[in-house]
Amino acid sequence: MDKSEKFEYTYSPKQQTELENIRRKYSGDPEETKMERLRRLDKSVTRPANVIAISLGIVGTLTMGVGMCCVLEWDIFVPGIIIGVIGMAVMGIAYPVFKAVTALRKKKIAPEILRLAEEIEQESFFGRAE
Repeated sequence: MDKSEKFEYTYSPKQQTELENIRRKYSGDPEETKMERLRRLDKSVTRPANVIAISLGIVGTLTMGVGMCCVLEWDIFVPGIIIGVIGMAVMGIAYPVFKAVTALRKKKIAPEILRLAEEIEQESFFGRAE
């Protein structure tokens, strides 16, 4: 081998992981790893709660806005105040609903998450058992 011929190799774990994910997506082998499943389950705990809480916040804000329009623009005071207070109440319950839905989801999914985490931890400690 000449001095002009040179072999260079660069290893990037991030690039290798991305490459493996793309290869798996197009190879027809969509089986997810345990770590991917753990991440998906973890996200599934808060995602429904986020959707519900954000929806309640938006509905409450719009309702309060209608109440403000009734009072400020259309001079309909009593119904406008009632509508505005209802909107504030809906916004006010968004966070408690988020906490309640998250707690229910955690209770339901926690055993599976803990089992997967334990398996991944054992595999990383003892080496991959395949």
